[in-house]
Amino acid sequence: MDFKVIWSGAAIADLHDICSYVARDNPQEAERMGFGILDHVRILTSFPFIGPTYPRGTRGPLREIVFRPYRIFYDVSEETHSVQILHVWHGARQEPDFGTA
Repeated sequence: MDFKVIWSGAAIADLHDICSYVARDNPQEAERMGFGILDHVRILTSFPFIGPTYPRGTRGPLREIVFRPYRIFYDVSEETHSVQILHVWHGARQEPDFGTA
């Protein structure tokens, strides 16, 4: 049975900001980047534990996967059979605040 992927408000805002920033110089690349991130996250429906653990979450260990320079932070719930995308973050930036995810 596949896991359900749920995007947090913060992750949706991150994705919007990424695409808006890239679109300033290259709208086609912004579209490719956005769809690429969405496609990459789909693997979590079948393989939610594929990403290594990220020990800095306030709710315990989180996980992350990488797409190009972006780190996609997420939390897996076996109880609800879901994956919550918390943030999509450029690797060069300071780490996100998971208290507001």
